[in-house]
Amino acid sequence: MSAAAELDLPEQTAAERVRSLLAQAVSLSLTTHGQDYDLIGMHSVGSKGQITLHPQADTPLVAQVATAPRGSLAALLEFTDIAPTALRDRVRARVTISGWLAPSGDSEALRLDLARVTLRTATGTYEVGLDEYALAQADPLAVEEAAMLTHLADAHDDMVTDLLLRSGTSLPYGVQRTLPLAVDRHGLTLRCEYREGHCDLRLLFPATARNAVEAGEQVRRLLTTPPPSPRCGHRPRRWSSLRG
Repeated sequence: MSAAAELDLPEQTAAERVRSLLAQAVSLSLTTHGQDYDLIGMHSVGSKGQITLHPQADTPLVAQVATAPRGSLAALLEFTDIAPTALRDRVRARVTISGWLAPSGDSEALRLDLARVTLRTATGTYEVGLDEYALAQADPLAVEEAAMLTHLADAHDDMVTDLLLRSGTSLPYGVQRTLPLAVDRHGLTLRCEYREGHCDLRLLFPATARNAVEAGEQVRRLLTTPPPSPRCGHRPRRWSSLRG
């Protein structure tokens, strides 16, 4: 599916979603020829999306790159977007980035020369062009999203219930639990869980939020001014394809 294939409701583009995920990520899985690595706190992302790994000097990864033909090592990086709230199915998206690892010239750091960027979500698989990726920016709420969602779930569960009731959307019968799933500059998404499966309910903010403070104000506005029906919808989603 093309990255240009956007959903009906305003939300991040595929490239923005990737950059937002990378802005949040503290770990990644790395696959090279014959080796798998789980790296925690060992990467950085530049303003144009440049990915640099910072392994310790005596690791097998550094040795692999040093002995690779033509000085670069084919690599596949995977980043997993996990919802911070206690949902039944917490995987929201996966990003895979392929390319070649080579010494960056900065001590033992390794740069990744990108070849391909792919985003997988419940709605499909999106190939993100390298220029789109480089030019995109993370959502302004990306870094604070986890704290915002956990605070909403832990301290304001009554607000979550009110948002559901005031959304004006007719959900299928049998909702057992509702928790915040995601928030970005455009709106808040609630996960409505059933005995089997779930629906995701997206509530658009009356105005775009530029930071966490404005996002909080927009959530309060949703409680007093329910959005019109085109701004709110539910989509059945099953995440089995994103597990493992």
